[in-house]
This record gives sequence, C-alpha cells and structure tokens, in this order.
Amino acid sequence: MKYPFFLVLIVLALSSCSFKGVSRYRNITYVEEHLSGKLPKKELNVFAPKKSSGEQDVLIFIHGGSWNSGKKEIYNFLGNRFAKKGVVTVIIDYPLSPEYQVHDMALASAQAVKWTHQNISRFGGNPNQIFVSGHSAGGHLASLISLRNEYFDTLQYKNPVRGAVLIDAAGLDMKWFLEQMNYEPGTEYLVTFTDSPEVWKDTSPIYFLDEKDPPLLILMGEKTLPGIKVTTDRFLEKYKELVAEPDFHVQKGKKHKPMIVQFINPRNKVYDWILEFMAQ
Repeated sequence: MKYPFFLVLIVLALSSCSFKGVSRYRNITYVEEHLSGKLPKKELNVFAPKKSSGEQDVLIFIHGGSWNSGKKEIYNFLGNRFAKKGVVTVIIDYPLSPEYQVHDMALASAQAVKWTHQNISRFGGNPNQIFVSGHSAGGHLASLISLRNEYFDTLQYKNPVRGAVLIDAAGLDMKWFLEQMNYEPGTEYLVTFTDSPEVWKDTSPIYFLDEKDPPLLILMGEKTLPGIKVTTDRFLEKYKELVAEPDFHVQKGKKHKPMIVQFINPRNKVYDWILEFMAQ
C-alpha cells in the first residue's frame, strides 16, 4: 500500500536518531544497468554492528508500496534497529511499476540476495545465515523468491535463503485475488501483474509451497486489509499441509500500515519473534 506523506516524514525523522554502534554503507549498486537485458541500475544500503564477530545473521528487507512506490531510505530506522540487535541488515530498492512488472521486481530481489551472499562477509555478516523479509508488496516478493527458484536459476545461482519473515504480506495468492476482483485491463494491479492469468499464478507464492522450502515466520494484523487477510488464510491452509504448526502471529488490533510502523519502537515484541526465528 502507499504511505501518506506524514508517515514518510515521521520515519525519516526517526531514522536520523542515534546510530551509535552501527556502521552504515549507502547506495551500493547491486544491479548493474541492463541486467538480464532489461533491469535498471538499483542500489541497497547496509547497516552493520560496529562490534561484529564476522558471523552475524543477515536480514534483507524489501519495502512495500503496492509494487509501484516506496524507497529504501524510508526504512533506515529498521536497518539501525536490527543492527543494534546484532543483525547485519540490507535494505534494498527494486524496479517499480508501471515501468516494470512483477517478474522484474522478483528478479531484482533475487539479485539482491545473490549480491548479499557474495559480499556480506565484508560487512561482518554470515553468508550462510541470510534471511529475507518484507512488508506488504515486499512481503510478497520475499516469499516469492524464497519459494520459487526460477529467479535464482535465471541468475545461475543457488538460492541461499535460510528463512523468510513475512510482515502483513500482500499477494500470497494473487491469482485468486485478481480473479475475484475482476479488474479492468490497465488498472493498477494489472499494470504490475499484467493481464495474463498465467503470470498471476506464476507469481503467487501459494502455488510453489513444497517440503524443500525454507521456514517461514508469518505476521498478520488482526485488522489488516480484507484482501491480505483472505489470501494469507488461504496460504496458511496450504502451508499447514507441510508444516502442521506454522510460525504465525496475528497481532491484535493492528491495521496494515501499523504492522511496519511498529518497528520504530526498538522494544517491540516483533523483534524478539524475528530474532528467535533466525536463531533457530
């Protein structure tokens, strides 16, 4: 979903809070121009604990914004908070709609994981402990590249993701959602996902669940958007065929946007859930 201007201002202001104990590396290119013949140049930021053993867990965060808005700088606070908790954190930008479509976004996200696996040891991170996360549209992309290896196959690289943290993820069954909504061609979501039901299925994580998948931590707001609730419920029903008791938390009273805004509070319990998940 898109974020109101006041929220961006709040987050940017808070992101400038104390970075004591954190090393920041900004605007590192992870996609060179014309990767796979189409993708534009894209960059990421790295936040690392200054006192690192060189074996820190790594979290790659993919922002939300309806697949057509958002930028990595809004989430500096998230990189700062996780780095202070001992996690090397990578915040990425990725190509956005309408210029690019969902397969482009997923390929860029996979390239960010590849870059991280190849380079994160220079920042104190353990390349064998890479986790991906995202909120809303970013949660969709995080789940898609974790569960479907096609994007890594395109990059001729083995998927190194150890687990995924989905924060009020959109689009877990985008095929079902788009079929139910019956949008007219050219509307917002169809610009991203095209008019093709085949693409809708190919980019719906629910259809790629199998026993070889990395583990998932799934967080959902009790009062989230109806489409997210229904598609998450559908996803969980299918996931329970593989994992009897999914690592799933419904956060009481939380709407969609507060599911990411809550991370501004460094004492929020969601940090404990994520750190425990990564430690397993």
